[in-house]
Amino acid sequence: MKAIELQNPGGIDHLRMVERPMPAPGRQEMIIKVNATALNYRDVEIVRGNYHTVFPLPLVPLSDGVGDVVAVGPEVSRFKVGDRVCGTFWQRWVGGSFAMAEPSYQRGGPIDGLLSEFARLDEQAAVLAPTHLSDVEAATLPCAAVTAWHALFTEGHLKPGETVLSLGTGGVSLFAVQFAAAAGARVIVTSSSDAKLERARQVGAHDCVNYSSDPDWSSAVMALTDGRGADHIIEVGGPQSFAQSLKAAARGAQINVIGYLGGSEGAINPLDIFRRQVRARGIPVGSRESFEAMNRALAVNRLRPVIDRVFPWGEATAAFHHLEHGSPFGKVVLDHTP
Repeated sequence: MKAIELQNPGGIDHLRMVERPMPAPGRQEMIIKVNATALNYRDVEIVRGNYHTVFPLPLVPLSDGVGDVVAVGPEVSRFKVGDRVCGTFWQRWVGGSFAMAEPSYQRGGPIDGLLSEFARLDEQAAVLAPTHLSDVEAATLPCAAVTAWHALFTEGHLKPGETVLSLGTGGVSLFAVQFAAAAGARVIVTSSSDAKLERARQVGAHDCVNYSSDPDWSSAVMALTDGRGADHIIEVGGPQSFAQSLKAAARGAQINVIGYLGGSEGAINPLDIFRRQVRARGIPVGSRESFEAMNRALAVNRLRPVIDRVFPWGEATAAFHHLEHGSPFGKVVLDHTP
């Protein structure tokens, strides 16, 4: 089978199409024909060589994807040939707390990802793809969507009428907008682009703040909420934006730390956390239990992921460059079908 490997560290241009042996399913394993995969910023960092963990090479990238089951091994009971499934990011985190997640079993590093024609999945590390979604749409779910769901519902217990502040218009942020709006929450979105903010309104945002024209965006959020602040914050910017997220937080708010697109350097005043009694937590994607709950909500509400651009999977290098420099609105996807 064909696969795309990262063969040397330090650059997107080190991705190479190679021939690999066709995988065979072991006990409680299955083989899927990969139909589509999706990129995350984690994948870009791994390929560039500046991710916080170094993985052995060669490595097949990408944790996110969907495919059809074409073979099953002994004792497989959760799936059958012909089922369409998404793999999970954490291969052994079925449910419960993050203590159940094992770092050595992350898809796309250190375990080979799905950037290939076929892939072997443990039946415990997969879920049925929502039937109303196309392959391109379903491929986007395992990381970005599950992260947003896990933050707002599994950990956050979001309630109707609460206010969600979602920073930016990347994959996690837009899934958070859609989920929160469907749950009856008020949604505020930030971006440096008025055009993107208008598009965010179309997928569920109630209010928008342009942080380029209004650098003191936390004050704008406070004004929009009559001085109360946001109850749930999807924080993707890192230390540079975290200080303002604290200022935009309601008393007892929850700040979900997901990314560091603005860099990893910056100062945070812990008194701001104390004064507002804020709970700040890291969101490391989520469990299979969260994934399955999210899929039920997607099906009931007929929600569809926001897709920025689709590339043929053989053009993975161009897709990586697009995610790195193209400032996408939504997800970047690779189509594996002929």
